[in-house]
Amino acid sequence: MKKAYLLDMDGVIYRENHLVPGAKALVDVFIREGIPFLFLTNNSVPTPEDLLIKLKHLGIGNLSARHFYTSAMNTADFLAEVHPGCTAFIIGEAGLSSALKEAGIANDTISPTYVVVGEGTPSLERLNKAHELIERGARLVATNPDNWCPVAQGKTRPGAGATASYLEASTGQRAYYLGKPNGYMFSRATKLLKSRYRSPELETIMIGDTMDTDIRGAVETGLQSYLVLTGSTSIDELPGYVFQPTRVMESVADLLAELETGVPSNRLDSPAYQQDTSGEATTRDGDRHQTDRQKFQRRKPAMTR
Repeated sequence: MKKAYLLDMDGVIYRENHLVPGAKALVDVFIREGIPFLFLTNNSVPTPEDLLIKLKHLGIGNLSARHFYTSAMNTADFLAEVHPGCTAFIIGEAGLSSALKEAGIANDTISPTYVVVGEGTPSLERLNKAHELIERGARLVATNPDNWCPVAQGKTRPGAGATASYLEASTGQRAYYLGKPNGYMFSRATKLLKSRYRSPELETIMIGDTMDTDIRGAVETGLQSYLVLTGSTSIDELPGYVFQPTRVMESVADLLAELETGVPSNRLDSPAYQQDTSGEATTRDGDRHQTDRQKFQRRKPAMTR
């Protein structure tokens, strides 16, 4: 069966403004061999065109906007599918407003069907407006569950989950979180690959650096999952998780030999299991995602609930 790859970006392809070793070579192989692939990101701020330019500046060319699928696009696809003709009050940046407009979801500041929250720095006035609209019947949706996101070694920024949590607390309404690890993002991305490459049968593999979103979502959707240690997860954290990746790799460079020789590798012979390494991780107390939290009150903020 032909393989297809879904790849997270930050921590897998690049860290800050530097490519991860092997990233360019891997993308070159994908393109040269016609291997289906799609970049997935929970960041709702950039448009696909923005991400295309970013990778071009980092040294990866020969891509198009079709190679990127963001949580903003996923949210727009979901709302257009489950509620055709709906409207939205948007708390977010250009990537979110562009995706909703492309999906035919009109901006509505009077009586929206949904308040849609993405990354950004909303004013208190806009948060108050969102609160008012939710109290009047709008439903709360977030592009992703990230309370915070790494932007540099040891440095983070607030995520969409933090803003949604504010509105959850003020209105008492529970948000619905899209993006990773929600299975809709993985199933939708897989469908896109099958359609674009005209391959109804594909063995889809998720390559990510975060257990709580990339690996969890893949496992719950029934996909294979490859964890790389170039991002936010170190190998010594794995015993704490009930679910496990199919393979653990030092970086995406470990996949090159397999693609070039056609000889498959499994988790037990992965280089990551053969040496003592902690990888590069963003150190921070508390869970990262809203989807990891089962209650509103908790001693440390989660990255997801």
